[in-house]
Amino acid sequence: MYQLDLPLWGDISVFIVAAIVIGISGVKLAEYADRLADRTGLGEAVTGTIMLGLITALPGLAASVTAALQGNAVLALSNAMGGIAFQTMVLALADLMYRKANLEHAAASATTMMQTIMLILLISIVLSGLSSPNVVVGPVHPATLLLLGGAALAFWLTYRVKEQPMWHPQDTAETVADKPAKGSQHERLWLLWSGLVISGLLTLISGSLVAETAANIQEKTAISASLIGGFLMAGATSLPELVTCLAAVKRGALTLAVSDVVGGNFFDVLFIAAADFFFLSGSLYHASGVGMREIFLISITLLLNVILLSGLIYRQKHGPANIGFESVLMLVLYLCGFILLSYMN
Repeated sequence: MYQLDLPLWGDISVFIVAAIVIGISGVKLAEYADRLADRTGLGEAVTGTIMLGLITALPGLAASVTAALQGNAVLALSNAMGGIAFQTMVLALADLMYRKANLEHAAASATTMMQTIMLILLISIVLSGLSSPNVVVGPVHPATLLLLGGAALAFWLTYRVKEQPMWHPQDTAETVADKPAKGSQHERLWLLWSGLVISGLLTLISGSLVAETAANIQEKTAISASLIGGFLMAGATSLPELVTCLAAVKRGALTLAVSDVVGGNFFDVLFIAAADFFFLSGSLYHASGVGMREIFLISITLLLNVILLSGLIYRQKHGPANIGFESVLMLVLYLCGFILLSYMN
């Protein structure tokens, strides 16, 4: 924690600058990850989920852990869940940007569908933790241990689906295959890894600044912690996913774009597990201030991913405004959800 002692305008300025740094670093992350996917042969789905998903999640991790250390459980929880909601909605924006066909149709992948199913499982565990008895096992709630076990299972299943797929989505004229770019085998690995690490460190430091200033803004204004965490802080720390997703679509790396968002969401759920370890006043799920707002936010997040999964399975080629029905529903649900959240007591 940086323990910044600034006036409100100073906190807002630092917040904006840190968010801009996160956004700029995100563009480079997409470039380096795409090139590494080609150079190493890992493929865009695995690279987007594990490598890019983890690195772009670093600002949100720093933000949730910082909030937990400050004793602000609501901010830690709402940042994680708000980040997932925002990032899922980012796919709808990417769909608007990709004009050839529905993005979820063009980037068809069994791996991505498995990732989304596992994400829904992990979000359900968080929801169960909020409604379960207030108990702890050592320093954490049992739901945190289930989250870690579920994440391990999810990674194993995703790897198995990637290595030994039992079925493949049907290729169409609009399907964009994940193929290495020409000349990718001549890239210098150490340069790619260095660029990836430096960009990741910049996002991590900026994420901590975003958390610190967001908490200060919340204290100095009448805005609720749920809205600050779920909308303002989550939006800022999710800028890497927004920028890398749109940049990947522009580069034609569609599978990387989708798996980056789904992978980032995957790690965002684990923010809650990390925050529970650093929350020193008992169970994060039952801390003071955690209540119906957080349950409502998690419910929105769960619904967004169910809609996304349905779109990945149905694979509509074209829909309203040349995007899929799932993108329309995700945009409407996200906007309506946060409007309702702003009116909740």
